[in-house]
Amino acid sequence: MDVLHSVILGLVEGATEFLPISSTGHLIVVSQWLGMEQTEGNKAFEVIIQLAAILAVVANYKERFTFKHFRLWCQVFVAFLPVAMVGFLFRHQIKAMFSVSVVATMFIVGGVIFLMTERWIKHKSPSVDNLDNLNFKQALWIGIAQVFALIPGTSRAGSTIVGALFVGLSRKASAEFSFLLALPVMMAASGYDLLSNYKEFAGEQWMPLVIGFVVAFLSAFVVMKLFMAFLEKFTFVAFGWYRILFGGLLLFLA
Repeated sequence: MDVLHSVILGLVEGATEFLPISSTGHLIVVSQWLGMEQTEGNKAFEVIIQLAAILAVVANYKERFTFKHFRLWCQVFVAFLPVAMVGFLFRHQIKAMFSVSVVATMFIVGGVIFLMTERWIKHKSPSVDNLDNLNFKQALWIGIAQVFALIPGTSRAGSTIVGALFVGLSRKASAEFSFLLALPVMMAASGYDLLSNYKEFAGEQWMPLVIGFVVAFLSAFVVMKLFMAFLEKFTFVAFGWYRILFGGLLLFLA
């Protein structure tokens, strides 16, 4: 992997990880367009840029890391459990699904679901506009919705946001809970990959890893802030249409 590849993939990871458009799907597609094979070294690089995205959550929501928000973190843990159990039990089957055709199909399916969700909540008032008012039952249902994100191209952020909207959270509260829920999910996934591929780091050039980490962190940090500002004025409809159009393009090219 050269420096240009690390910059491109770092930007892709940071820009898409917290948007409901599937970072994994974009990384798979962009890697193939760049002619990069799924070597162990490249997998190790993906672990590094995912860790950078995790750090961006901490930097953006550092005020949430206090004992005052202990109840919220308990709810995050409850929401994390379904995907942790299903992901561990079916990890081999999940990896076997990684392909452009699956990613493209789920892009389209997810886009349609977003458009239908926006239509359904259009005339409904959210019951939770602040995460301090979230209850454990709602958190669990969001966690169950997140399980669908194990299908490549579905989007972890997308599935959790849709689940949150359906149980009464506002658009901004849905996005914020999705950000926080990314922490245990990504830490578990990155930690598992790190243990599985730690030997690969010894043979990797450190400059692309460092550059990819910095680019992924900065882009994720900025995109999270822009995304929250976007939701103050707009809905998720644009993301729904983007998913449908991008998925259709992928199927055409495939």
